[in-house]
Amino acid sequence: MRLLLDTHALLWALADDPHLTAGVRDLIVDSDIEVFVSAASAWEITIKQGLGKLRAPDDLPAQLVAARFEALPITVEHAVAVLDLPDHHRDPFDRMLIAQARVEGLTIVTHDPQIGRYEVAVLKT
Repeated sequence: MRLLLDTHALLWALADDPHLTAGVRDLIVDSDIEVFVSAASAWEITIKQGLGKLRAPDDLPAQLVAARFEALPITVEHAVAVLDLPDHHRDPFDRMLIAQARVEGLTIVTHDPQIGRYEVAVLKT
């Protein structure tokens, strides 16, 4: 299994937040499972930090390495794949995550019920 963490799931995983179920937490820390973090999530975190709407680690890149999460850059293929998505969700960051998951064959770890409306594998937190 290859997982892509939605932004809130990433922050919950880094903070060991109880919003993540034990089963999801076990999958995230399983060394046999690849866990990806999109550049879109880092971008979203940075924007919200700058606006004072979110508290998050200041050393996000180092925390990703320590957690053994793999960075997933945004490619042109990912950006173009957004065009094929139905208009179920208005959040541009989530739309990018959905496109990336579809292109890369990843399962999105999320609590957002709107993401489940897309043709993409979802693991509920």
